[in-house]
Amino acid sequence: MTQDVQFSVEANPFAAAEQVCATLGTLTDALFDERTSRHPAASLSAPRAAEHPAAETLFGLPLAPNGPVHTALDRLGTVTTAGTARPGTGARLTDRVVTALQARYGGGAVRGAIADRGTTSAALFQLPVTGEFADAKLRPPFAPALAALAAGQQTRQPVELPTGAGAEVRLVVPPGFHALTSPGGPPGVSARAVPPLPALPDGTHRPRDTDRTGGTDRTGGADPATVAAADELARHLAEVAEELFSATGPEPRRDFAVISATLADLIRDAGVVYAGVCALELDDRTSDAALVVSLARHPLPITALATELATVRRHAEVWTVLLPAGPAAVLVEGRTAPVPGPLAADGQRRWVVTSAVQAFVPLPDGGTVLCAQLSTARPEDWELYTEAFAELLKSVQFGWDGVPAAMSGVPVQAPAPVRTPAPAQAPAPTQVPAQAPAAVAAVAAEKEAEEKPVHLRGTPVRVPPADFNPFAPVAEVPSSGGEDTAPDAEDRPKGTPVMVPPPDFNPFSMEGIPDAPGDAPAARPADAAPVADPFGTTVTADQKADPFGTTLPSQGPSVPPPPSTPPVVPAQAPPVAVEAAAQGSEQPEDAEEAGPRKGTPVMVPPPDFNPFSMEGIPALPTDEPEPVAAVGAEPENRPFG
Repeated sequence: MTQDVQFSVEANPFAAAEQVCATLGTLTDALFDERTSRHPAASLSAPRAAEHPAAETLFGLPLAPNGPVHTALDRLGTVTTAGTARPGTGARLTDRVVTALQARYGGGAVRGAIADRGTTSAALFQLPVTGEFADAKLRPPFAPALAALAAGQQTRQPVELPTGAGAEVRLVVPPGFHALTSPGGPPGVSARAVPPLPALPDGTHRPRDTDRTGGTDRTGGADPATVAAADELARHLAEVAEELFSATGPEPRRDFAVISATLADLIRDAGVVYAGVCALELDDRTSDAALVVSLARHPLPITALATELATVRRHAEVWTVLLPAGPAAVLVEGRTAPVPGPLAADGQRRWVVTSAVQAFVPLPDGGTVLCAQLSTARPEDWELYTEAFAELLKSVQFGWDGVPAAMSGVPVQAPAPVRTPAPAQAPAPTQVPAQAPAAVAAVAAEKEAEEKPVHLRGTPVRVPPADFNPFAPVAEVPSSGGEDTAPDAEDRPKGTPVMVPPPDFNPFSMEGIPDAPGDAPAARPADAAPVADPFGTTVTADQKADPFGTTLPSQGPSVPPPPSTPPVVPAQAPPVAVEAAAQGSEQPEDAEEAGPRKGTPVMVPPPDFNPFSMEGIPALPTDEPEPVAAVGAEPENRPFG
């Protein structure tokens, strides 16, 4: 994961759960070794949900709020439930659970922590860690078990829940995973049997604290449900540690249980409903994986969510699949996560590359998304884990009370009605349709003409404003005695007045410039014979206007032959000012008003103009011919004697 596309918790609602998954991968890589007790690989893939009688009716199981959040069923797996109507009380459990586990194992320094340091927290172990997107070359393939989810299949309808139950999801986690979350969930999620408090000498009861030293209980004034939830989580983590490190001494169990307990509040704040690790053995080698299931608020439809993931995570491969619970987006990518030095066996910080698959399944309430993700640092076991992950996705079942999710600050996925923005003024002006009465249009045009003179020809119309609603009801314009009156400012039609040009409008004409005398052609009498058009494209009077100017006359005179002699071009008259100056007479009074003519004066050549003549060059003297001698006269010189 490169830093330029790394998600932040504010921009990505699934970033906190991804951080939990990366942290669990760090724990398995740092704390699991050859002494760890492992399940055979067959335990992960042997059971199938279709073989269990309760596989299709998960909502018939007595889970929260009348039971645990997740429970293990033989030959099926761990059934997990989560809902939007049970957020919990938000009580903090980390300090109580850590204290209870340290007392259970007799104290001592945990790996990476300093003895007698005081309160043990995740920060001492440099946790949590944040994964980064790995290069595309490290991306695992889209396994066949995941690609099979894209095939069409029948979907289930959500189970109908009573009003107020919100949206609920149930799924089956395959065997082989050890849960690090409490079976009863965080405080306030499920109904717990709070153990009885010890009686004091005066016969009263006080809330007991989980910090026990020397067999006596300390009173702390905590909520009994919170104390019960802390006791339950401490016992559960101790059992998991004993399962994973049954062949070793108490130190590895204590390290794993205490370090996992420091993540209790982080897991709850991330919206994680199930977090587990897997330790398998196959072909005389070890294999580890981490699994995280969470709920997050996200109103985007699945197609938009898949597009967003493919755009932001450029090194991932995103598919849109169809599960029995509905459409989903599945993402496959490579990730890198650091292993902090305090947790590493040699005390040196290092990086581990993991293969991750992540699925996003929208809940039927339209505002919540189920996010399930699995990561492993063993690429050779990728197909084994993806087959188990595909079975997990197939087991997802939804229940819903039919009420859309009420999300503060985030719009719920629902078709919103089209709304017209209200104007800034308090009284809304009357909407006038395009076909307004003639009286109103005439009065409006006259009013605009008085305010601003119009220099262009055309028909006055109004351009509707940005908040114009063409579907608003038409308001009738009142009339008084049949006489048109100017409407008030509030009743005036909305819009900007513009002029629609007429059909003969020429945008390149120089309007507003006075025509020079003599430029306009002389008017031809009405009874005069039409002038022959040498090009044969004249439109006659009885023909309709041709916009392209190519109509030929139906019956017209033939084209006359060209004249044998060039036409006589009259000489150009000298300008008025020059002629008046030459004659010595005064200029007329209207000469100043007329002004000079427009254009550049040119000289039209006469008919006998020869462009090849050498004008301006004096002619050379020609030799006179010798006089012819008279007949019989003797020449002056006789060259031959």
